[in-house]
Amino acid sequence: MSVDCMNVRPGVEVASLTDVGCQRDNNEDSYLYWEPISDEEFRRKGRLAVIADGMGGHEGGQEASRLAVETVRAVYDQASGDDPQAALVESFTAAHTCIQNYADRHPAFQGMGTTCTALVLRGRELYFAHVGDSRLYLIRGARILRLTRDHSYVGRLVESGIVRAEDAEKHPQRHILTAALGAGRELAVDGAEQGLALQEGDDLLLCTDGLWSVVTEEELETALSGTSPAKSCAALVKLARQRGAPDNVTLQVLRVGADLQP
Repeated sequence: MSVDCMNVRPGVEVASLTDVGCQRDNNEDSYLYWEPISDEEFRRKGRLAVIADGMGGHEGGQEASRLAVETVRAVYDQASGDDPQAALVESFTAAHTCIQNYADRHPAFQGMGTTCTALVLRGRELYFAHVGDSRLYLIRGARILRLTRDHSYVGRLVESGIVRAEDAEKHPQRHILTAALGAGRELAVDGAEQGLALQEGDDLLLCTDGLWSVVTEEELETALSGTSPAKSCAALVKLARQRGAPDNVTLQVLRVGADLQP
């Protein structure tokens, strides 16, 4: 198990890890961390991190998540204008269409789709876009805050008060999605209404349901406290595997440093 520690510009420490889990034969998750090459573009675009959890059979899910993260990066890179949130939504829309077009050209992949959660960190401002049930958390001090809501059948039950939030992770229908890239013609992308100001020491955690379905939010916060992002990633995957890891497990951690420019 090798943690991916990316080469990044000063101000943020980044680590990522993916694991096939204990019951799957292949890994249908994908992830990506990206920065523009030029400093001028970096000041305008910031840092991009993306995570995706594919569905639609072994090859279909793997291909859908790969297409999602690669398309989001390419379209965000080429987006004009100076609005990271608008560029993220544009990139999600393009990925949605890309996956559908791929399935149309390859009938064996009909029904392929993927969750996708992406964040942009420009200076100390956070923007994000989200479809599906992968998650983005903000950990500040001893508090953990989930910034995304699950686009799932059980998520709707929680929002309507039928199921308690603490019972949702164990619900037998928790994996039924109500939205995914590549699924359905209409796409509604959740996101930040405006940039969220971050502080030194904040941790951002992107993860697929292979992690959060077997590890509690309290355990997520504890694992990220007082240790490096790389060690946190390794500890959390180890914990998920100890609990049977029935799904692929993928996470990225970004820690805000004191030298991150506003």
